[in-house]
Amino acid sequence: MARLAQTAGLTDIQREILSTVRDFVDKEIIPVATDLEHRDEYPQAIVDGLKELGLFGLMIPEEYGGLGESLLTYALCVEEIARGWMSVSGIINTHFIVAYMLKQHGTQEQREYFLPRMVAGDVRGAFSMSEPALGSDVSAITSKAVRDGDEYVLNGQKMWLTNGGTSTLVAVLVKSDEGHPEGTAPHKSMTTFLVEKEPGFGEVRPGLTIPGKIDKMGYKGVDTTELIMDGLRIPANRVLGGVTGRGFYQMMDGVEVGRVNVAARGCGVAQRAFELGVSYAQQRHTFGKQIAQHQAIQFKLAEMATKVEAAHAMMVNAARKKDSGERNDLEAGMAKYLASEYCKEVVEDAFRIHGGYGFSKEYEIERLYREAPMLLIGEGTAEIQKMIIGRRLLEEYRLQG
Repeated sequence: MARLAQTAGLTDIQREILSTVRDFVDKEIIPVATDLEHRDEYPQAIVDGLKELGLFGLMIPEEYGGLGESLLTYALCVEEIARGWMSVSGIINTHFIVAYMLKQHGTQEQREYFLPRMVAGDVRGAFSMSEPALGSDVSAITSKAVRDGDEYVLNGQKMWLTNGGTSTLVAVLVKSDEGHPEGTAPHKSMTTFLVEKEPGFGEVRPGLTIPGKIDKMGYKGVDTTELIMDGLRIPANRVLGGVTGRGFYQMMDGVEVGRVNVAARGCGVAQRAFELGVSYAQQRHTFGKQIAQHQAIQFKLAEMATKVEAAHAMMVNAARKKDSGERNDLEAGMAKYLASEYCKEVVEDAFRIHGGYGFSKEYEIERLYREAPMLLIGEGTAEIQKMIIGRRLLEEYRLQG
């Protein structure tokens, strides 16, 4: 086990889970990731392996057949998986955000209906907030639900839906005016709907179309899509929690989990970049010695390792805060911001250490170089994180009198 990014105070069960996941990553993900990524191919064999390991039920309570593990355990598993290939961590992240939202906010019927099948991986989750005309401004959502008897009719277009094609359950955030008079604050007139669908592309149920995969610079393999609702009819019992108007808060709770996850992904990718950099620096020779013996390279390795260690510590702190039941938006925002920025810097330093070979698709660092930027914008941009952090700091340090 490497010296960096160790976590103190883990239970024997947590250590065993992490050891199993790391072995799986080393044997089943790293050897094939770059080839699959270059072909933009969905990693079905890897996903099947994760199902066999029980990872789709990691955080789901034992009463529904899951392992009932903590956010910390999950985040450390994500760190390991992202170290192998970040796209695989994206496949399980959206699944867990939806499972978490069901566990925290769903009705008893919704939890009993969905969670056992989510544990088995038979139901796969995705969630959808963003739209083509908005990014981080969730309050500007225009997709709408209108009540019609025992159903709601949903119309609108959503964007950047991770697992849009492969998922069978999508938590969709839309505006719903029912019971919310004109002038109600936007965040108080939003509802999360649990939308079941067939996997695939095209019209996946009447009124719901997944047009196809968005072609991306990196983060390949996992499908990122649009979602178009045109007269989509959803029964009233598929309002998350059974009551309209709570969707914004439910989604933000889920995104806090998601931000810890993005921090964990940044930690994992940065770790892998460091491993590649420190390894290459000991293989490559210039001016009669390993480049690792040049002070300029040692300085880079020192900075990279320090950033890996700092990001890991902040991510662990944010996860433990959420597990303790405390508010963690400040810590999650800080962890996500720091880990994603440091990840980009560590990957770039590893890229520089590789010299011209870093530009070659033959070397793994080329893939990491294209993947790291996604973390700067996923689950809220760095600028949004800084706004959240700044506001929370002013709450905590407000002048009295």
